[in-house]
Amino acid sequence: MSASVSRSCKRTGKYYVKLVAERLLQCHLPVGALNRPFFSALYRLHVAARVAAGWSLRVLWYEPLWRSQCRMVGKRFRMEQLPYLLGRGEIVIGNDVCFSGKPSFTFSSRHTPVPRLSIGHGSFLGHNCALSIAGQVQIGDHCLIAGGVRIADFDGHPLDADERRAGGTSAPATVLPVIIGDDVWIGHGAVILKGVTIGDRAVIGAGAVVTRGVPADTVVAGNPARVVKRLTKENPQSA
Repeated sequence: MSASVSRSCKRTGKYYVKLVAERLLQCHLPVGALNRPFFSALYRLHVAARVAAGWSLRVLWYEPLWRSQCRMVGKRFRMEQLPYLLGRGEIVIGNDVCFSGKPSFTFSSRHTPVPRLSIGHGSFLGHNCALSIAGQVQIGDHCLIAGGVRIADFDGHPLDADERRAGGTSAPATVLPVIIGDDVWIGHGAVILKGVTIGDRAVIGAGAVVTRGVPADTVVAGNPARVVKRLTKENPQSA
């Protein structure tokens, strides 16, 4: 009888503990007509403080650190977070360039003494873009590069498995520059591989894998990317 009572008490205790835990998870501070103006003012204060903190970090910390790593940064440069930078290379940034979120730049000096990245006037790099440079990556003026784009002018590892095990890298002959023309739009998650030249005003579809040159005034998509539309100045939507 005592054992049965003990088990019953344990079940009852677990029930009340679970009930209290559920009530705590559902607990919230009510917002009604009386205290709504107060919390509304606190919300605006919170947003203002967050914006001010972000502005202070950008102006007083992120931008000076980033500029110290570049050979040249043009006027009216804008950034949100400190980019991830690995290795050393020459970075040249034009006027009115904007970095959204946190892009990353990886330089490999095992192939050329000073790998080079240049970004033209008025271009935009989205959050989580990743550029790997062993030789040269050149981005033209007024380019729009969406988030998650990958650009690399070398493979990074040799194709031979034994060489990879030994810590080898791509042969110098396989490092081929990536040249992106003016007014190019690269969609989210696209991959631009070594040796690719993208003509002016071309559009790269989201998720496309570009393995060869893209003519000017075309839209490409797919893996590997193929021309799906040709654009004209008179009618950009024409197929």
